[in-house]
Amino acid sequence: MALSRDAVLTALKEISDPVSDGDIVAAGRVRALNVDEATGDTRFVLEVDPSKAEAYQPVRDAAEAAVAGLDGAGKVSVVMTGHSAPKPPPDLKAATKPKPQGPQAVPGVDRIIAVASGKGGVGKSTVSANLACALAAEGRRVGLLDADVYGPSQPRMLGVSGRPASPDGKTILPLRNYGVTMMSIGLMTNEGQATVWRGPMLMGALQQMMNQVQWGALDVLIVDLPPGTGDVQMTLSQKFKVDGAVVVSTPQDVALLDARKGIDMFARMEVPIHGLIENMSTHICSNCGHEEHIFGHGGVAAEAEKLGVPLLAEIPLHLDIRTASDGGAPIVVSKPDSPQAGAFRALARTLVDAGQA
Repeated sequence: MALSRDAVLTALKEISDPVSDGDIVAAGRVRALNVDEATGDTRFVLEVDPSKAEAYQPVRDAAEAAVAGLDGAGKVSVVMTGHSAPKPPPDLKAATKPKPQGPQAVPGVDRIIAVASGKGGVGKSTVSANLACALAAEGRRVGLLDADVYGPSQPRMLGVSGRPASPDGKTILPLRNYGVTMMSIGLMTNEGQATVWRGPMLMGALQQMMNQVQWGALDVLIVDLPPGTGDVQMTLSQKFKVDGAVVVSTPQDVALLDARKGIDMFARMEVPIHGLIENMSTHICSNCGHEEHIFGHGGVAAEAEKLGVPLLAEIPLHLDIRTASDGGAPIVVSKPDSPQAGAFRALARTLVDAGQA
């Protein structure tokens, strides 16, 4: 006659539990019962409190004997195991979720200023290069990161060439000129070679240039952003502690429309606006001295007043600013005593006096 599971349980119910008033089955002591009906081999576990293991030893022996005496029983194996008192469930309300990591500072860099524009062609990179050189002339320790990955122009403007060295394959040594420590993706590619990258590659490159470049000790790092409100701007604002942004625009309404979008983006990213710069503000004829406002005038000033932020500078439209930048020596360096250089020097002093650079 084959031994059944029910027959084993019926036999075990005849054995009293020394702790409770019932039998060992009702007390939940019998666990993992396995009965091979073909051979009659039976295995089960007696789960008891470890502190009462000695009292249950006779119970184990009795259980083994009871099953072994059944018709059709084969080998009987009874294992007695102990369990600790159950731990209280975790307090889910009290448990604290890991806080998401917020924007981080760059080691050695006191302040980060983003120079941005809503659209291309308003002279943002020219302003960045001259501002960096003007701050260096004011005695500040300045770094300039050319984050305009698709159109890197700072190597040409600062007269820098050659590939940055990397002594350990991880740390990148930036180049330096006119007192400005500079890094650009343009130093990593051949001139005229397009950078055909998707968003994740852009974000990775920016983080690499921020974290792996050996910037040293800087009072201010200027980040020359690409135009618009894309991946680079979002990554910079979300990953790094940007102390403030300077938005460059020309006076014309079309440029201001895009500049407002850039300002709104920084507001959403909780990056304060240090102020606005009106570039190509006025033009003075070099022959007759007549002053004219080719792109209009006062639009940026009105926008700054509306936003409650300073109008930091009005930079004139002048041939010398363009030729100096194309020649690899910003006008602050090539013609430091000119009125055009004076506009950038005044901009730098404004930021220094405000404790922003």
